[in-house]
Amino acid sequence: MQKKEINITVELDKDNVPTDIVWNASDLQGKDEAHCRAMLLSLWDSHNKDTLKLDLWTKEMTVDEMKIFFHQTLVTMADTLERATKDERITGDMRDFCHYFAEKMEIKE
Repeated sequence: MQKKEINITVELDKDNVPTDIVWNASDLQGKDEAHCRAMLLSLWDSHNKDTLKLDLWTKEMTVDEMKIFFHQTLVTMADTLERATKDERITGDMRDFCHYFAEKMEIKE
């Protein structure tokens, strides 16, 4: 059985506020690690039928970056849902919302 590793390291200041998020993976192409300002991690617990969530962002993450980050995450979620369910109707609705979100957040798609 093949295994891959994903590692996430969060550096914290004295008040336990993230200052850097570093991740690497055993098959990360062209890099040893990537430094990030934010992350949203969701894991499905099938036993409890619940999503385990970890949402972190650093002090350096700007509001404008957060708007773009959320927009891109929503678009990715629509893409993933379409691949998983083949439901073009609901994913179309999600993409419509993504356009609306970008417009309201005044970000370009």
